[in-house]
Amino acid sequence: MQPVHKHTASTLMDIALDAFGSDKAPEPEIRGAIQACRALPVRVHLVGPERELRDLLDEHLEDEDLPIVIHHASEKIGMDEKAAHAVRAKKDSSMRVGLKLVREKKVAGFITAGNTGAAMVTAKMVLGELPGVDRPALTARMPTVTGSPCVLLDVGANVDCKAHNLEQFAVMGEIFARSILRIHRPKVGLLSIGEEESKGNELTREAFPLLKALPIHFIGNVEGRDIFNGAADVIVCDGFVGNVALKTGEGIGRLFRDLLRESLTTTVTAQVGAMLSRKAFNDFRRRLDYNEYGGAPLLGVRGVCIIGHGSSNETAIYNSIRVAMEFAKAGINTSIEQELANRPQHPPKPPKDQHPDGSVQ
Repeated sequence: MQPVHKHTASTLMDIALDAFGSDKAPEPEIRGAIQACRALPVRVHLVGPERELRDLLDEHLEDEDLPIVIHHASEKIGMDEKAAHAVRAKKDSSMRVGLKLVREKKVAGFITAGNTGAAMVTAKMVLGELPGVDRPALTARMPTVTGSPCVLLDVGANVDCKAHNLEQFAVMGEIFARSILRIHRPKVGLLSIGEEESKGNELTREAFPLLKALPIHFIGNVEGRDIFNGAADVIVCDGFVGNVALKTGEGIGRLFRDLLRESLTTTVTAQVGAMLSRKAFNDFRRRLDYNEYGGAPLLGVRGVCIIGHGSSNETAIYNSIRVAMEFAKAGINTSIEQELANRPQHPPKPPKDQHPDGSVQ
């Protein structure tokens, strides 16, 4: 570890950043790190090939003194690599080196815009799960008409889930909404195909009574449209459904943005009207832009791990650093561990052809 610029401030929070994660790495990472160090009380630890990073930083910084540190990692995991194989084969990847810094408490959190599957596998392997968490969940903040985002989880960490996994997701999401979004009593919903308790598939029907029994503000089943209308502050689902919902929402956001830009271009002619419309459009675009929300926290692991889009730009990297800082300050992991410790453990259900006493029908 070699400091790029000397900085003695003891109040800075240390955050590790995978410098070779995004599709256009390392340019967005370097620019985002510089932006964060100028605006936030953080010291950014860039993880990747040292010589390359040092040369690029010298080009961007010139004589500016910023709290940026380089940690050498000789390997990087590509987007098209199979997660399990890449994690086993690349012992010196930027993901593993960065997460080791979290485990060793040299930094307060880790951020990557790289291969999502590899990031989750590496985080589980290097950091481990919190006690009481069977599966970590990837969390996304979705824009709503109220202006306050909705927490959606899981959005891709677990394609197949059991009912008790959704129960744990509800607890973790509710804590996240209270700690990060500052919502006093978050409304928690279960994503299904109808509001009635009987609606849904086997998973949602089994999960419903478990969520209902939790000491949270559970409002029952919610539907896809409720992700955006502000009906719930936290919405729980399995990773398959959540990822489809997330990607659909992003696509709709881009569609609305492009259609609105086209309409403004063709219909607004007066200069004053154009300026006002441009201001409204920019505000609208920011509310729908995932880059403004930063990466998605991986809830349930022993440390702060933020996973961003591969297409993240410098704004997304900056906001991911901000989210990591907020997450670490809020002590969400401690809250999750404490609250899950007080939850009753649910034994696995016996096979359908087996009685609870173990006898076979």
